[in-house]
Amino acid sequence: MTESTAEVLTRHRLPVRKLLAASAGNALEWFDWTIYATFSIYFAGAFFPSGNEALALINTFATYALAFFFRPLGGVILGRFADVHGRKPAMIMTIALMAGGSVAIGVLPTFAQVGWWAPALLLLARVAQGLSLGGEVSNASAYLGEIAPAKRRGRYSSFFYISTGSAVLIATVLGFVLARTMDKAQLASIGWRIPFLLGGVLGLVGLWLRRSLAETELFEQKKEQARRVERPLLTTLTHHPRAVGQLVGFTMLSTLCYYTFFSALTSFAVKTRGASDVDAFLALSIATALFVVLQYPMGALADRVGRRPQLLVWSGATALVVVPLSFLVGPGLGGLLVVFCVGLGLYTAMTSLAPAIMSELFPTELRGLGIGAWYNLTVAVFGGTAPLVLNALSAAGAATVFFVYVAVAAAIAFVVVLRLPETKGSELR
Repeated sequence: MTESTAEVLTRHRLPVRKLLAASAGNALEWFDWTIYATFSIYFAGAFFPSGNEALALINTFATYALAFFFRPLGGVILGRFADVHGRKPAMIMTIALMAGGSVAIGVLPTFAQVGWWAPALLLLARVAQGLSLGGEVSNASAYLGEIAPAKRRGRYSSFFYISTGSAVLIATVLGFVLARTMDKAQLASIGWRIPFLLGGVLGLVGLWLRRSLAETELFEQKKEQARRVERPLLTTLTHHPRAVGQLVGFTMLSTLCYYTFFSALTSFAVKTRGASDVDAFLALSIATALFVVLQYPMGALADRVGRRPQLLVWSGATALVVVPLSFLVGPGLGGLLVVFCVGLGLYTAMTSLAPAIMSELFPTELRGLGIGAWYNLTVAVFGGTAPLVLNALSAAGAATVFFVYVAVAAAIAFVVVLRLPETKGSELR
């Protein structure tokens, strides 16, 4: 090995500890949000009046959806906070909020114990988590984008969903283990609380990891300029309307993919299509492991071939296969494996470079707010409602309509991506 080659390898060595610390909060955020959707089939009756199981589940998902509408508020407040005061303090704040909400849900009294206080307290805990997640995604994305070398931003970005996928994998494996070791009565009484309490423990680990993070150089260079920006939210629209439109366009499909495959399909398969909960959890666990394994290779691929080709394959293929895949959801492990593995395998083409592509849309002084506001508004509208819409359509015997809806969103995203500028290897503004 020559001296110059050694210097290159040293210069491009991944700061794994820093990447894991930056992604730790994201892991907790998505662990908590996933266990809420995944275990809802067990705890829905705990917080709402008994006697109508379908209505209790719909009310639980309505609470899930309502909390999403606090994400844009969290994105605006905490995104602006990060642009002015720093990514690190903002990320510490978000992880503390999320962990606190998780523990609160794990110890909440039931409807039988306190009446309507139970769903009210559940909603408050979810609101706190919604505010937290609104700030976490934007600030962690900005942090990863800003610390990455221009030619390796895809590789750095892949850690965002490596953490997310790992957290979801833990949640689904936990669901599989609990479903195998507890009967439904035990899961409905105490078993569903275990994952939420575990979320509090993971929060402490995340806080410990993030305490050593340093601020990004780009933030330090631009913080005074960020403080001078007047009406920053309006500025994202007046000065960067194309970036806002592009972010909304591909985020619509991204969030529908996430909440369809990671959240909504589990309860849909069990409640509507008669699948075994053990098979559903096992299939999702295997597919999630594949999702995690593919993140870094796909991030590296985006650094080589570009952002647009990869996103076009994801959106175009999703438009073509999502409706046919929906007919495979039912009893039996084989069909469920195909659905989850194909859906999540395609999705890695987007998730592996999500922080990179979002960070490349906005300048540093507006990056946290720009991503936080418009990404989270899109997620609230399309992602937060996904489990509720799928369950409502299923109850009406029209589940296929939901998957057609996802296919239409994929077609729209394909058109949006066609107009994206190629930013492979470019410096952040």
